[in-house]
Amino acid sequence: MLIGCPKEIKNNEYRVGLTPASVKAYIQHGHKVLIESGAGLGSGIGDEEYVKVGATLVETAEEVWQKSEMIVKVKEPLPQEYPLMQEGQIVYTYFHFAADEELTKACLDKKIIAMAYETVQEPNGNLPLLKPMSEVAGRMAPLMAAFYLAKSQGGLGVLPTGVPGVLPANVVVIGGGTVGSNAARIAAGFGAKVTVLDINANTLEHLGNIMPSNVFTCFSDHVTLEASITEADIVIGAVLIPGAKAPKLITRELLNKMKPGAVFVDVAIDQGGCAETSRPTTHSDPIFIEENVVHYCVANMPGAYARTSTFALNNVTIKYGLKLADLGVEQACKQDSVLMKGLNMYKGILTCPPVGAAFGLEKECKLPSEIFH
Repeated sequence: MLIGCPKEIKNNEYRVGLTPASVKAYIQHGHKVLIESGAGLGSGIGDEEYVKVGATLVETAEEVWQKSEMIVKVKEPLPQEYPLMQEGQIVYTYFHFAADEELTKACLDKKIIAMAYETVQEPNGNLPLLKPMSEVAGRMAPLMAAFYLAKSQGGLGVLPTGVPGVLPANVVVIGGGTVGSNAARIAAGFGAKVTVLDINANTLEHLGNIMPSNVFTCFSDHVTLEASITEADIVIGAVLIPGAKAPKLITRELLNKMKPGAVFVDVAIDQGGCAETSRPTTHSDPIFIEENVVHYCVANMPGAYARTSTFALNNVTIKYGLKLADLGVEQACKQDSVLMKGLNMYKGILTCPPVGAAFGLEKECKLPSEIFH
């Protein structure tokens, strides 16, 4: 198969879909790899490193898209890339369709085969291709919140670590999954008082057993959520329903009860955000203030730490990418039910029910098992 990797064009997105090690793995399996010149520079990977392992460099993204049977990216195609997509072409990347109706319709119209990293799911519920970026975003969230809590950035002016004689920040993390647990651990490392809210008692028990003593767990309901965020200096939204829009747990009314100058980091913004006031921002313009609360809603947080993120992502995506290239989509999905969960669209047919539910397309949706008899 001919594998293509174009340069990412999202605002301040420095990650790249393939590392030299991944390129070498594809080539060792008998495939050919096209890399757009300069695609890896943002992650500290020079063109010569790709050439050394056998990749072919091309000058334009158009050539990569035109010639490749499978495109390997990091972020969803942007509007300027829609015309480049080809019918029957495999696009293997993060899509987050439920948060973007225009993207959903464009990909259906172009009849691509959309393999979404974020919905590849193991029987135990784990999301192996989302996990490394959730770890990065979770660990970033307290760092970003700490910076924007400074008075000069519009925040309260509270130092999250505290100092002798002055209490540290009160940090509330909504969701105890991969993002939430990583955020809680880093915030705890600051010395902050950290409260993790979740609706899964087993998750709360697990976190209670492994977290430092300054991390507290609490079952999440309307009363505890309101009480917690009212007292918070930092709130980190870390909720996720695989493939679906994030639930709007924080209403505008609730947000209005937060301290003026508190910071809200919405890591769920990729899936539409977990607050009514959330809207996607970029690394070049990362925050806005609404209801006197600083909102950090960058939709590609891990792109800021591109080298770490690129290598962490490739560590997990190459396994399934090789299956797709070696076997083709149909056979790969038939042989691997985990990978089949990642199939969101197949040649104009929507195959991810949560995306269908997001846009009223349930009747048009078919399960992959219905397509691959």
